[in-house]
Amino acid sequence: MEDLQSKQYFETVSSEWDTMGNSFFGDAPRNRIYSEMSTRPGQTIADIGSGSGYLLEGLVDQPVHLVAIDQSPSMLEQIREKLGDQIEVIEGTSENLPLQDDSVDYVIANMYLHHVERPGAAIKEMVRILKQDGTLIFTDLDKHDYEQLITEHHDRWKGFDREDIRQWMTEAGLKDVVVDCLGSGCCTTTCCDGDIAIDIFVAKGMKT
Repeated sequence: MEDLQSKQYFETVSSEWDTMGNSFFGDAPRNRIYSEMSTRPGQTIADIGSGSGYLLEGLVDQPVHLVAIDQSPSMLEQIREKLGDQIEVIEGTSENLPLQDDSVDYVIANMYLHHVERPGAAIKEMVRILKQDGTLIFTDLDKHDYEQLITEHHDRWKGFDREDIRQWMTEAGLKDVVVDCLGSGCCTTTCCDGDIAIDIFVAKGMKT
């Protein structure tokens, strides 16, 4: 389901998103995701809620097929400008990913889930496009009380309880589910309350 306010927000900030992302969480989330992957030539990797290509930039030199999916055409245009035709870019929403069932080896996402209306349904949709024994890996925020992230950045959720994440992933058909601390905080500065520090988790599971 598309959130028009969220889409408009990301359309507006697309040209600044790289700078904003670096100030929010630096390199730690993508480095951890890369460390959890073991890709082979010819595999397909789909980045959901790809933004301006934060996760994809470090994968373009690998002999794999990369797909970026985002609801914001402006974000996808940022990817085209930076990475050219090395990436397949597709506009799509959390509950309607425009890829076939069982077509992707890895689904990855960074700071995506707290922007969707129904996180459990979004996880099921990501699992739908995974091949048998394919892997879902994503990072997001632990539960927090910073209301300004809702009002300023159009977050839908103030982070998540890790047990809820485990349950949604298991219910979606994933096995060997692990939800672990990233080992880094998410630090940003708002116009209201100064520095914000929120723990980040990484979640991983394999499709049965």
